[in-house]
Amino acid sequence: MNSTISLPDIWPVACHTDYVGEDSTFVAIKGLQKDGADFIPLALQKGARTIVVQEGAFIAQSTHELIQAYQAQLLWVADVRKSLALLAANAWENPALQLKIIGITGTKGKTTTAWLLYHLLKKAGISTALLSTVKNKINDHEFATELTTQQPDYLHAFFHTCMMHGVTYVVMEVAAQAVSLHRVAGITFDGIIFTNFAGAHGEFYATLQEYFQAKYFLFKQQSAQAKLIINGDDAKGTSLLKEYGGTSFGIAGAELDVKAIVYRSALNGLTLTLNEFGHLHTLACPALMGAFNVYNSIGAASMAHQLGVPWATIAQAITTFIGVPGRLERYDLPNGAVCFIDQAHNPSSFAAVLSELRAATDNLIVVSGAGGDRDKQMRPLLGSLMAQYGHTVIITSDNPRSENPADIIDQIYAGVPEEKQAAVLIEVDREKAIQKAYACSRKGSIIALLGKGPQQYQMIGAVKYPFSEQKIIKGLSAL
Repeated sequence: MNSTISLPDIWPVACHTDYVGEDSTFVAIKGLQKDGADFIPLALQKGARTIVVQEGAFIAQSTHELIQAYQAQLLWVADVRKSLALLAANAWENPALQLKIIGITGTKGKTTTAWLLYHLLKKAGISTALLSTVKNKINDHEFATELTTQQPDYLHAFFHTCMMHGVTYVVMEVAAQAVSLHRVAGITFDGIIFTNFAGAHGEFYATLQEYFQAKYFLFKQQSAQAKLIINGDDAKGTSLLKEYGGTSFGIAGAELDVKAIVYRSALNGLTLTLNEFGHLHTLACPALMGAFNVYNSIGAASMAHQLGVPWATIAQAITTFIGVPGRLERYDLPNGAVCFIDQAHNPSSFAAVLSELRAATDNLIVVSGAGGDRDKQMRPLLGSLMAQYGHTVIITSDNPRSENPADIIDQIYAGVPEEKQAAVLIEVDREKAIQKAYACSRKGSIIALLGKGPQQYQMIGAVKYPFSEQKIIKGLSAL
């Protein structure tokens, strides 16, 4: 690992005062919890000499006076978020134009597809960077992340660093909200993978159509020669193929360009044979399982091949893929049971993961909750799915944020059919819930811990408390 790679400490354009320095431009964005205008005095103190704010935003008289005292420039703009993206790109001299940017969008599968494509390109000897929900990477050097798609000031500082270290491709997850909030405004994509579309993010989008429009709009940012890899088994994917063309992939469709004609999923991995424009290729990945990972594998492999990686290299590289932290992350337990930690947090992901795990055991124990301050309508659906697939269900807490954990649990439990309620346990303390799951397990059992994935914290109120499911699982041998 190259320990010398780091992002710049000070950025020429920033929306967070941590990165403001002498002569920086500070862009004051009003978020859901904090208003950037409140931090203008600190930005000025740290050296900002241009302040950018949204037209119509309230700026206190004392702040106006302070801006004048520092002889700083105050700019009012029609769209402060889009301005942040464009100003940051220009300030770093548009580094994205010197890179090949591959965007991955869809409701599910973005992270695994991104990590796998990153792995395949790296194994092919191509200098590659990764922007993902779990971690960001430049030439295997890791950077922590808290967003699926970072704010644009971060993105362009990251692209600049990539360019300085000889990166050719950047593989990045692109969340719908990132498009809606203009985080990727001005970025041209040289490739796009569309994984699928399902209901999600009801707390942000009023309708499913609004949600899809955000993903759809990303395709308007493709380059003239962009490679498009689109799930042809997905109804929305089919509509994208009709409008934009590209390579279709999947399992079910008769006219797919790249199709898994045979696949086998088991606890010890995934094997599949692809028909790619009439040519057959066999892939085996010990780290992945599930039909959903067949789609992720085809999408990543197809894009890698269209970017110039030979199929023989892809077949060899995929055997060494070790998976993604928090995505069906496997732990073999002392009593012979197996535990999987997964990020699944919406109904479609629950159904995909739990159906696969249920098929692999006669004793599936499901432990999950639902995040606070997120889509409340899906909570009963989660409860219903947990009861449908789990032999034993433990409803617990998961980042309650500003909500009462007991209220969230009640809303999940409301979806459990009456005839299944006897198999449901309630344990607000998530660590105790995991311990109870282990106590219920035996050789051959599978424990599914859903919702948190790679997170190493529990968000209660506005405070992040250290919490690692991985550490709890590793400590179960002491019980």
